[in-house]
Amino acid sequence: MDESRHPIEDPAMQVTPRRFVFLLLEEFTLLSCTAALEALRIANRMSGKTLYEWCLVSETGENRVSSAGASLVVEGTMSELSRDDTILICGGLNVQKHSNLAVLNWLRREARRGVKIGGLCTAAHTMAKAGLIESKHATIHWENHDSFTEEFPDIELTKSVFAADASRYTTAGGTASLDLMLKLISDDHGPDLANTVADLMIYSTIRTDQDTQRMSIPTRIGVRHPKLSSVIKRMEGNIEEPVSPSVLAKDVGMSTRQLERLFRRYLNRSPKRYYMGLRLQKARNLLLQTDMSVINVALACGFTSPSHFSKCYRSHYGTTPYRERGTQVSGG
Repeated sequence: MDESRHPIEDPAMQVTPRRFVFLLLEEFTLLSCTAALEALRIANRMSGKTLYEWCLVSETGENRVSSAGASLVVEGTMSELSRDDTILICGGLNVQKHSNLAVLNWLRREARRGVKIGGLCTAAHTMAKAGLIESKHATIHWENHDSFTEEFPDIELTKSVFAADASRYTTAGGTASLDLMLKLISDDHGPDLANTVADLMIYSTIRTDQDTQRMSIPTRIGVRHPKLSSVIKRMEGNIEEPVSPSVLAKDVGMSTRQLERLFRRYLNRSPKRYYMGLRLQKARNLLLQTDMSVINVALACGFTSPSHFSKCYRSHYGTTPYRERGTQVSGG
């Protein structure tokens, strides 16, 4: 990677650096955090000026260990900031547990003072819990979508890689934080610099807030069949109130038997079994990421009988919903 080429801006021009304060929650996602940091570093290098400054902080001032086991050295604790600063909360696993009262109170205080605030990966949950998602729309890692919706039903989640307003930002995790930072760099200093940063990071496609997190259904299942994709999309959108195979088949102009053959040919399972897998996957997410009762989880996933839910869950995952609660691992 050649970072020695000429800066794209005149170094003689004076700028006031924009400062980012990265709040690391325990078990934060390393990729989301470091991708954002690297974008700022390269923007400085390629502009020939200190456009951005940053520091890493934690609730206690102690170093934070990421979900990957690697730790980052922090420079301080949650102190009073300048209103021109931007806080980026770095979330990851078990974000509900790590969004404690001290963190929430600090974020609320700084928000009242006009500080811009963003959440990387699962930290949209932290922002919502603090009451900081003002526009009532946000994004979060797709694995945490169900639990977020259950806890904050008034906030509209998008499926985009990031959501950005004037003073609030949320990202979906992974490389989505890089897309957000490239947008901010473009807004601050123009698209040429943002494109140069992306080029240096071997990032050939910059995504916008219109791009979705997950691969398309045909890509995910490895099959390009429009009717099969249509049925699966309908299944994914109707977990709480499952649609019968006969209705699914009718909606795409097929008989139930034809639909059965289609699923067995391409996915080696029946429509009913595939649908059950989707419902149980959502149930597992809710069990691990929320405090919902097992009965309410069952109802949210289309099971009217707790005993039937428990039987299906054990058959699929080899454990009961009640025991699953003890593992408590969540996040992107």
